[in-house]
Amino acid sequence: MTSCITNKDVVYLQDKGTVLNDSLQIQALAKPYRVQVNDILQINVKALDEELVAIFNPTSNSSNNEGRGSEQALYFKGFTVDLHGNIKFPILGELNVLGYTVEEIEAMVKKELLAQYFKETAQLFVTVKLAGLKYTTLGEMKAGNHVIYRDRVNILEAIANAGDIKVTGDRRDVMIIRQYPQGQKIHHIDLTDKNAMASEFYYIQPNDIIMVKPLKRKALGGGQTAVQNLTTLVSVFSILVSTYFIIRSL
Repeated sequence: MTSCITNKDVVYLQDKGTVLNDSLQIQALAKPYRVQVNDILQINVKALDEELVAIFNPTSNSSNNEGRGSEQALYFKGFTVDLHGNIKFPILGELNVLGYTVEEIEAMVKKELLAQYFKETAQLFVTVKLAGLKYTTLGEMKAGNHVIYRDRVNILEAIANAGDIKVTGDRRDVMIIRQYPQGQKIHHIDLTDKNAMASEFYYIQPNDIIMVKPLKRKALGGGQTAVQNLTTLVSVFSILVSTYFIIRSL
């Protein structure tokens, strides 16, 4: 016999006695993201000389038919970080951006452009952004690849965007598979605890995989509610009684 799924299994950010007051102050623990292999960057260059600038802005030159700003357009027109950590930037050639923040890449591109093509009086302005925050969901939630066009996204927003975790999902042990230059690592976070908001894994990163395991109740075949469990028990009891009388009648 298995118990039904309770409120404590499905309610997010509960106070489990580890929070000192009702107003939990959360400090941003998210470290600046450092660019990884397969990331796609959108780099925009602005200056007084618009004709010269146009060479360096392939994403801005997309026609409306190509879906300007869309994921497909960015894939073909953006700057993809290759296996060596390089991007191929117009005129400048290959630039190694692996492990750099977007702010550091902005400074790098601006420095190279000023050294080779622009003067200080050109009023050069460079912006670098990730082409959407991409992540994958698996397990007891809607499986698939998702993109959110924001710089910072926490795990609750990512899960909500994917359609939330099923009632049978284990919110106490959500797995985050994260990509690092040395390889992938698995991290765990308890989303039923308020302290999850203070975790360094509360904010997701590009290419994260969010995996939710089923509760043991589901694996054992238990119902989700007390009514379902009662119905199951009554059905089993009825089968046993019927079987008993059939055997006696033989």
